[in-house]
Amino acid sequence: MSNHLSTVSMLPAEFYRRQVLGLLIMAVVFWSVSQNSRLDFWITDFWYQASTHSFPWKDNYWLELINHKAMKYMIIISAIYAFFWGVYQRNIQLVVTMLLMGLGVLAVGILKAVSIHSCPWSLTEYGGSAAYIPLLTSLPAGANSGPGSCFPGGHASSGFSLMALFFLLYPLRIKAAWLCWLAGLLFGMAMGFGQVMRGAHFFSHNLWSGWWVWLTQVLSYWLISHCIAYYGSHSQRGVINGAA
Repeated sequence: MSNHLSTVSMLPAEFYRRQVLGLLIMAVVFWSVSQNSRLDFWITDFWYQASTHSFPWKDNYWLELINHKAMKYMIIISAIYAFFWGVYQRNIQLVVTMLLMGLGVLAVGILKAVSIHSCPWSLTEYGGSAAYIPLLTSLPAGANSGPGSCFPGGHASSGFSLMALFFLLYPLRIKAAWLCWLAGLLFGMAMGFGQVMRGAHFFSHNLWSGWWVWLTQVLSYWLISHCIAYYGSHSQRGVINGAA
């Protein structure tokens, strides 16, 4: 099994430096978008019907079936199948990639579970009773936070998880790896925008979802690949010493 462990590709330090820089820049941009809520409300207003105080697309059958269920379950089932296929084939690169998909979604899920931010359809601006709370600000005295658990976008994270395919293809074809990363980005934004149409999330919720997924995947790959390399090198030393 140690031979297969050594097949995990080590990405160059320059890659991680660029990722840290890019993530920091995007964090500043997304922070600005989140603090200035005009863009979020402007996009959401397109899908809100003021006369009925409702989101007409909230219970749309096809949007719920295709975007909210079918696409998510397709990604989950495919990832689970690929994970066990990788285990069977002893393809550690594939196994690690599928783990990265799950870890990215898990990170978003944890953040979402403890969030005090409520979804648009629960806010007073859209007929609900919850107060709008800017990112990383405390709840005003006497204000109602509502149900919360709406930041970052959980559904979009399923699409963004496909960015992990970058790590699967990088050792073989770098351009194809970046195309897969872009495809994951587009899938996440498309799935997330379906939720915006329903009033389930703000646009910035999905931006942050993609940010957290990619951050988790980059950090996890760095940690896993270095641990495997460390284990592999020490295993080989043990074999050599034992033979000696």
